[in-house]
Amino acid sequence: MRHNKKFNHLSRTSSHRKAMLSNMAASLILHKRITTTVAKAKALRVYVEPMITRSKTDSTHSRRMVFRQLQNKFAVTELFREVAVKVADRPGGYTRIIKLGNRLGDNAEMCMIELVDYNENLLGAKTPKKAKTTRRRGSSKKTTEAAATTPVEKTTESKPVEAVTEKAAEDKVDAPEAKTSESAATDTTAETKDKKEDSEDKA
Repeated sequence: MRHNKKFNHLSRTSSHRKAMLSNMAASLILHKRITTTVAKAKALRVYVEPMITRSKTDSTHSRRMVFRQLQNKFAVTELFREVAVKVADRPGGYTRIIKLGNRLGDNAEMCMIELVDYNENLLGAKTPKKAKTTRRRGSSKKTTEAAATTPVEKTTESKPVEAVTEKAAEDKVDAPEAKTSESAATDTTAETKDKKEDSEDKA
């Protein structure tokens, strides 16, 4: 019985499957991108990513363990010198599978598997994340911004009004003074006329 044997055998014997995955892993490390079927790519991803993780610790033991699977000294050198430096800050997920459609003939589903850090187009196309918006009614930020903006507007609008009212008050103060001066002048003229009339009567 094949209990808990869930991996894909790819219609091959164990030795054939291991040799095929070893060759595909070496090609992926050397060329950074290969085209294959989706089933083989998924099997290769499980096979090659633990080796890339192991390459982060450059020791003799790690190199020997990787070489035991790859059996290609050029691929091992490339993995520990170049690829390990590129993926040093990435915590897993070193490969990407991009589907290409179906193959003519047997209609197999094809894809391209590549190392994530070597695709400069997708690395440079990172868009800035948008700020998350909530559907709550009264957010604290909006209220503080409104409180900060409204007093400024009131003060700017109230200054001309205050200036106008001060000018009107000054005009009102000046107007009674003018009236009092005019009334005083009329009183003096009336007194002089009365004095002249009295002097004429006496004469």
